[in-house]
Amino acid sequence: MTEIRLLLVDDHPVVRRGLRGYLELEPDFTVVGEAGDGEEALRAIEEHHPDVVLLDLKMPGLDGQGVLERLGATGGAPRVLVLTSATDAERVPNAITAGAAGFVYKDIDPDALASAIRTVHAGQLLLSPVAMRGLMSGNISAPSAPSLTPRESQVLGLIAKGQTNRQIARALGVSEKTVKTHVTNLLRRIGAADRTQAALWAVRHGIG
Repeated sequence: MTEIRLLLVDDHPVVRRGLRGYLELEPDFTVVGEAGDGEEALRAIEEHHPDVVLLDLKMPGLDGQGVLERLGATGGAPRVLVLTSATDAERVPNAITAGAAGFVYKDIDPDALASAIRTVHAGQLLLSPVAMRGLMSGNISAPSAPSLTPRESQVLGLIAKGQTNRQIARALGVSEKTVKTHVTNLLRRIGAADRTQAALWAVRHGIG
């Protein structure tokens, strides 16, 4: 079983304590640190090198959005699962565009949270139904879609479904190397920096 190293970032100690208490019961989770604000989170990430960061968006000083933007300017950033009590969906598009790999709310069932962590750790994009509605609400302006080849559209649709290169290769009956080439080409064509942004782009343009 692969160990998943977690960093908990929330300005409320009781929330961090509750998360730690549950998550440490999972055999594949190790909580390597906690942080109460954005600056502390960035220092903890540099020190502990977590695999997944559970990040609150509403914090004093440097907030979760600021953390995402700072991480986006560095290489090798951990996967970030935004965990917030915000009920409005207007924060979703900016958080995902800034590099969040997933977005769930604090009232999520504990077992579903564990599953969400494993999903984003596996390299997939995860959005709660409420978050997805926010994503589709038009808060991000969608540029005109460039012309993709039929194969690129297929690959992009599968990326939007959270599939890995290996899974895409199996689904399309091609080599993993060929899929990597398609991914590189389509990322450049749509102006996406990574698979998460590509999945976002695909959703906004009705692909997948």
